[in-house]
Amino acid sequence: MDVLKVKKELLKQKESGFKGNIYHFSQVLFAYNSNKIEGSRLSEEQTEDIFDTSSFIAKNSDLIKVDDLIETKNHFKLFDYMLDHIDDLLSKDMIIEMNKILKRNTSDEDDPRYNVGGFKVVPNTIGVIHAIKTSDPDKVEKDLDDLFDYYWHLDKITLNDLIDFHVKFERIHPFGDGNGRVGRMILFKECLKNNIMPFIILDKDKSYYLRGLKEYDFDAQFLIDTCLHSQDVYENMCDELLNFDIED
Repeated sequence: MDVLKVKKELLKQKESGFKGNIYHFSQVLFAYNSNKIEGSRLSEEQTEDIFDTSSFIAKNSDLIKVDDLIETKNHFKLFDYMLDHIDDLLSKDMIIEMNKILKRNTSDEDDPRYNVGGFKVVPNTIGVIHAIKTSDPDKVEKDLDDLFDYYWHLDKITLNDLIDFHVKFERIHPFGDGNGRVGRMILFKECLKNNIMPFIILDKDKSYYLRGLKEYDFDAQFLIDTCLHSQDVYENMCDELLNFDIED
């Protein structure tokens, strides 16, 4: 599948509002899986209902957190923001805006420990058992500056470069919350910008994804293979939904 066609159709379909296409599929799949990885209780069907109608039917006795609903709608807006800035240079200001979009109107926005709209002020880790240590709050900006400086000076960005960037970004873990979702959105954006087939990490592959992050220094191929599998899944759907030609 031609990645330029994927990029072009995502942008066109975002503006058209046409349903049942790769934009529609990407929005629902991305919001459901990326939020589910972080603990959302919404189902894929409920996520699609929210995207289509801004409403859904809860199952009997289901406990639905208000933040799950808000972050689902915010993720749709985050995906649109990513498309609107798809060819822009990745920067600290951009990732802060991404985090603000994701966390806007959530309970975290009222909690100064999360510092929504800025970088973390409280130390955090990835996971609890065999936790991955992340940058101290007072080192976040320097660590991000070093990461962006390294990334901006790459001659030709490959999938492996993006995976390496993702690991480094997650190990900085610059925000009080939303790091994984922002990090995975960056991956999608930078893939499209660099003519690489984008991908969405599925919740069913969460254990492989987290293991890949934790063991990256010892076995980078594990995370690479997880991303390649996700890439195949997304490309197959693109082949199915973009099998047409319409003249501009």
